[in-house]
Amino acid sequence: MSAMLQLVRIPYGCPPSSSQSLKTAKAGPRRSPHSMNGRAGVVAAVFVVVLFISSVFIASSPAIKVFSSPVNLLNNTFSLLMGPSAGATSTNWSGYVVTGSTGSVTDVKGSWTVPSIQGTCPKGNTYSLAWVGIDGFTSSTVEQVGTATNCASGKPQYYAWYETYPKPLQTISGFQVSPGDVITAEVSYASGTFTVHITDLTHYQDYSHKASVSGALRSSAEWVMEAPTSTGTTVLPLSNFGTAYLGSDNSGVASTCYATVSGVTAGIGSFGSATQVTMTGSGGIVKAQPSSLTADGTSFSIVWKSQ
Repeated sequence: MSAMLQLVRIPYGCPPSSSQSLKTAKAGPRRSPHSMNGRAGVVAAVFVVVLFISSVFIASSPAIKVFSSPVNLLNNTFSLLMGPSAGATSTNWSGYVVTGSTGSVTDVKGSWTVPSIQGTCPKGNTYSLAWVGIDGFTSSTVEQVGTATNCASGKPQYYAWYETYPKPLQTISGFQVSPGDVITAEVSYASGTFTVHITDLTHYQDYSHKASVSGALRSSAEWVMEAPTSTGTTVLPLSNFGTAYLGSDNSGVASTCYATVSGVTAGIGSFGSATQVTMTGSGGIVKAQPSSLTADGTSFSIVWKSQ
């Protein structure tokens, strides 16, 4: 590409005015056919280079904004009437949630292995987010951190990210993520500030970020695989991540998939409010299905079912 770019190198300084160019053309010597062919070749080469550069800029144009959004429950009334044992159905979340009174949740920890894209990526982009967080189940903000297993322009894409919704998702620059990596993540709250913290134990990387979030209720803790949205409401296609494995029994990292609610720190299954959430699409088709919790109440898996 560098050799081609030399063809369009422009000397420093302003080009002559159009009238000067015309005057020079009239006064100059008559061009031979060979000279004209040479000029035509240069023009053609320049045209090719311009097309190439344009295609590069188009291909690398920014992607749509992605949001990891609050849960969109389909059977909220039924769940509230029957309690956590009834489970919940959502268009964008699959996993487990623990709820508490307003201001009661101060910490959530999780661990997982980064899921891998299964098969070949489709032509269109698809998305799946693994994360732990506070809020979003009974409130309009979410404070969260996790990893992405996406298909972008026909190729698998993996990265780490955090978000303080309603602000859009922020990728973590320079944080390498690969399928199969063991991840630990935590969101904590103290003195009016949330801290998101993520560690890749496979690549020995670590990142944390602090933020204040207006209106955060701190009323739920979550461990989720999500189909994100592009506007906060429009759910994007879910990547085929195969099976995601979360919790201490799957990652080997002790005391993960734990939450601190009203001063009590314990695994998911220790809380009476623990709720299983299944992701479904149009017509009630299951998109992602969580398993039951393991005997110690800390671990589970989520199986991809449909886009």
